[in-house]
Amino acid sequence: MVVTDEVLHRPLVGQPGGRSQLNTPVLVVDLPALDRNIARMAAFAAAAGLKLRPHAKTHKSPDIARRQIAAGAVGQCCAKLGEAEALAAHGVGAGLLITSPVVAVPAVARLAALNRVTDGLMCVVDHPDNARAHGAAAEAAGKPLQVLIDIDPGIHRTGVASVEAAVALWQVIAQTPGLVYAGVQFYCGSHQHIPVLAERRTAMGERADYLRRVIDALTGAGGAPAIITGGGTGTHRIDATLGVFTELQVGSYVFMDRQYLDCEFGLDDPYETALMVDSRVVSSNSPGLVTLDAGLKSFATEAGPPVVLAGAPDGCIYRFMGDEHGALIRKAGDLPPLGSLVTLGAPHCDPTVNLYDTYHVISGDTVVDLWPVAGRGRSR
Repeated sequence: MVVTDEVLHRPLVGQPGGRSQLNTPVLVVDLPALDRNIARMAAFAAAAGLKLRPHAKTHKSPDIARRQIAAGAVGQCCAKLGEAEALAAHGVGAGLLITSPVVAVPAVARLAALNRVTDGLMCVVDHPDNARAHGAAAEAAGKPLQVLIDIDPGIHRTGVASVEAAVALWQVIAQTPGLVYAGVQFYCGSHQHIPVLAERRTAMGERADYLRRVIDALTGAGGAPAIITGGGTGTHRIDATLGVFTELQVGSYVFMDRQYLDCEFGLDDPYETALMVDSRVVSSNSPGLVTLDAGLKSFATEAGPPVVLAGAPDGCIYRFMGDEHGALIRKAGDLPPLGSLVTLGAPHCDPTVNLYDTYHVISGDTVVDLWPVAGRGRSR
């Protein structure tokens, strides 16, 4: 028998104190905090007159997507085609936007097939050859495909690299049967984690000036974009004041992580930490140190170690001790005893989620549900 999260933990759902009985390490979502974060962003977007198309690359979860849509979101962004297929397979297929180019021949065919069975699917393009390939596939499939021009904001990752390239690509799209021009994407990923709010605002203002030049050129050529999508958790309050975006594709606000919590937001009531990893003390034989069962396999590591949220005295810090283990260190004073539950916060939520099959949804100390991470590993 394969011992899955469902087998191990479904019997704990609804039991008071069931969280303490979870087999660790385990991915935990605080449902009240999650719902408050979703409601807060939905209210912000509505007040700003912007549509909200949150990024599912963060949560990879049909259950969370449905909660966002119920709060007013017009759909979901997906970084990869596989994430969009996973959402659609679980009944969340309307208003999907794939925010990375889909180029491989089999992937172009998959996208055309997905477009046939969903409503309002869109993808981005940044090269004329890719646009023509999508047009041919969509025409063969019998349903036009909506595309947005991806504009490079200076990261040099994806997107057309100049105003002239944007206009030239629009002309190709306009002349390609099977394609419907829907607008542009401008996602300033490198700006999201600029720690100082004033510096982030200045940087986004400069990028917005460039975006306006692209929009003006497209409009002058006859390609005024109906959708201008972008923005992120780190810049969303700035993005809403720039007067260029029509929608926000924020993602990490649902969970928050240390990377975002280290940034200055200028909010009296910031978004809350809703994503955690519960771990347990499995060894306590060394002075000033106990060993936890959550190591390199439990967290994305490129953003440093996790923070200690609960279950340990103030002053404790976490350090990686290998694939399976982490050290909880305190220079002076007591440490949690053997078997204690210690809750850790993710340094970077998106790739941490990708390490787990299941969200263990909690309210207080009660496990209220198990949600599949349906988009886990869907990177193609």
